Amino acid sequence: MDFEGQRTDEKVIYVFRRHPITASKGILFLIVMIGLGYLPSLMWPNNGHMFFVWICFVLVGLIGLGYSYVLWYFSFYMLTNQRLRQVRQKGLFKKTVVDLDLENILSASYGQHGIMATMLNYGTILVQTSAGDLTMSMVSKPETVYNELGDAAHIARKTESEEENED
Repeated sequence: MDFEGQRTDEKVIYVFRRHPITASKGILFLIVMIGLGYLPSLMWPNNGHMFFVWICFVLVGLIGLGYSYVLWYFSFYMLTNQRLRQVRQKGLFKKTVVDLDLENILSASYGQHGIMATMLNYGTILVQTSAGDLTMSMVSKPETVYNELGDAAHIARKTESEEENED
């Protein structure tokens, strides 16, 4: 897998996202719009145009669901053999990217808090570096991500110390 800004000899190890439940606001918006669209037909039951009003409300709800999905889909984390990259889509025209070199990772931890997090298998991963902390919340399969991150950081530190010993 190749990506923009990829360094030479850099390989993607793992790509992961937040849990799909983070897009639940879009589903909730769709449900509300379906309900609101039904209200005019209750107020004017004999008006045949109310079906088209309901369709318009449903379409607006589907647009909201699509927007929520786009924000979820284009926000992801990428673990390579050299760094951890966080890409967050914050709107249709706003994106932020944060890179952490794996050699700078001091420690990592993860947690699953609550019955929903355990049942749906999502959690929070905290990566501590000398520059600051990176908190990744509602990540799917946090144990797998934690293990992949730990293995990659260990290999990166080992490779760096071997290069220093050669000099």
